[in-house]
Amino acid sequence: MKAVRFHEYGDPGVLRYEDVEQPVPGAGQVRLRVAATSFNSVDGNIRGGFMQGPIPVALPHTPGIDVAGTVDALGEGVTGLAVGDAVVGFLPMDKSGAAAEYVLAPAEALTPAPASVPLPDAAALPLVGLTAYQALFDHAGLQAGQRVLINGAGGAVGGYAVQLAHNAGAYVIATAGPRSGDAVKSAGADEIIDHTTTAVTAAVTEPVDVALNLAPVDPAVLAALVTVVRPGGVLVNTTVWMPAPGDEARNVRGIDLFVRSDAGQLAKLVAQVDRGELRVDVAERVPLAELPALHARAAEGAVHGKVVVVPGA
Repeated sequence: MKAVRFHEYGDPGVLRYEDVEQPVPGAGQVRLRVAATSFNSVDGNIRGGFMQGPIPVALPHTPGIDVAGTVDALGEGVTGLAVGDAVVGFLPMDKSGAAAEYVLAPAEALTPAPASVPLPDAAALPLVGLTAYQALFDHAGLQAGQRVLINGAGGAVGGYAVQLAHNAGAYVIATAGPRSGDAVKSAGADEIIDHTTTAVTAAVTEPVDVALNLAPVDPAVLAALVTVVRPGGVLVNTTVWMPAPGDEARNVRGIDLFVRSDAGQLAKLVAQVDRGELRVDVAERVPLAELPALHARAAEGAVHGKVVVVPGA
């Protein structure tokens, strides 16, 4: 089968589109025929060798944490899945990924794919959707009627965070640049702050219950976000290389989020998609053979929105 792998850490030039052996599922695993994977910024960090501590991978390594595809073969002991099932999942970050025609997946990581979007597009959902869900509900405990500030709402995670917070009945204040402002508004933001012209802390005149930081901001900017959180509130930060600040005097907690695979939560997101409550946005669809070029564009800051990567396209 075809796959994209890197045999050493480095810049996007280390990625190779090559022939590899088709994997055989072990106990508890299924083999998927990949409809698509997606690009996530963590893929570039893993390839560059910056995540060897938290995410040790064996070389050569195939990237691609998200997967949408059909079940092709079942390993020993797998129940509840059948060959031909359309599924979606968040794969283990330290194992071979889905930038390939076939991939092995733990059966417990998979859930039925949404029926209302093309199967390849469903690969845009798992990692970013789960990041938004876990930030808002697992860590921030967001409730209806609360005020939430989403800093970096124009990105892929932000799009889901705005929708989920709006659907939960929260009042959503979102920061976004001119390019993404309309999309953030249509996702359900009640207020939009153009971060290119306005300081967030100056624009938020009433305290929020939750601040969610999704942007790689300067540490001083992150620290300033704490000041707009009410006493007893929480700041959740997804840029894990920069620890989340808090304020003990006002009982404002700072929480660093490292997303985890959760098929039950992913099934809830899929259900919202199929009910028309959650929109899956795909900015680009690129062939698997062009994944090295996609990594190169991302390294230059030239990728905007969610990109799915399609074998055989």
